[in-house]
Amino acid sequence: MNAMAGDGSGAPHNHFADYDELPEGHFYDPDAEYEPDPEYAATLAPDAARQRRERIGPTGRPLPYFPIPGPLTDHGPAKIIAMCNQKGGVGKTTSTINLGAALAEYGRRVLLVDFDPQGALSVGLGVNPMELDLTVYNLLMERGMAADEVLLKTAVPNMDLLPSNIDLSAAEVQLVSEVARESTLQRALKPLLDDYDFIVIDCQPSLGLLTVNALTAAHKVIVPLECEFFALRGVALLTETIEKVQERLNPDLELDGILATMYDSRTVHSREVLARVVEAFDDHVYHTVIGRTVRFPETTVAGEPITTYASNSVGAAAYRQLAREVLARCHAE
Repeated sequence: MNAMAGDGSGAPHNHFADYDELPEGHFYDPDAEYEPDPEYAATLAPDAARQRRERIGPTGRPLPYFPIPGPLTDHGPAKIIAMCNQKGGVGKTTSTINLGAALAEYGRRVLLVDFDPQGALSVGLGVNPMELDLTVYNLLMERGMAADEVLLKTAVPNMDLLPSNIDLSAAEVQLVSEVARESTLQRALKPLLDDYDFIVIDCQPSLGLLTVNALTAAHKVIVPLECEFFALRGVALLTETIEKVQERLNPDLELDGILATMYDSRTVHSREVLARVVEAFDDHVYHTVIGRTVRFPETTVAGEPITTYASNSVGAAAYRQLAREVLARCHAE
């Protein structure tokens, strides 16, 4: 189902449809049709009855209906998304894995790039970084290295991985003396663009040269933001960095959205932080909100996305909704 499908009159509907036009039940209901998890559902909607009645999303705005996307007849060129925030522990890796897996579920070919020397993305997909002979470091630094030599297939159909380990930390030093050092990742990914629909880069928690490389290669930036005051303070610095990259290196770069993570609407603090983010960034804030749950740490131990580890959980549903929202925004362009 196309996000911009028409009504037969030749005029396309905007993907942010009016609620009056929606079939009954097509709005956000955090625990409908999913396994009973009332504690987690309450972190997103403590008053589910009100949300059903008023069709209000966790951000306090009317929640659009994001249709399930139809299959693709061909693939590529890839849209490159950098998952970026200089603060650690805000859900970058979790969001990269689960957004990628949800997009793959919808028939999109996805490549995940582990661009953090800690290798958390690789670990989260069941790969031991210390046992790798070739990583994204080799692809960046060794001339003649083909991406196929580094690529790993994941257990998720349609989703591949460019893994990383501590070797990547050396790249930040070695790239300093390279010509056009900010574009090294962009050059490495160029041969892969026609093979994928989305390439999602998990950035390290800093604004160093590796992150600048990711922003130079990307078309869009998603900023996972923990609903906590200190996480909010760093967003201004990050947006300033994005603007500098836009001006000097990558004029096509756009801030696609800020993704609220670790949200718990039962706390005043979470609600206040989310309200301030929406006030400051308005439509740049995703309607989808990711709540706190023990499911996400469990998936890291299991080495798989929540969409397969707990397929019917509210957490899996949240990332599927995020994937539909990302696709809807892409179709709206």
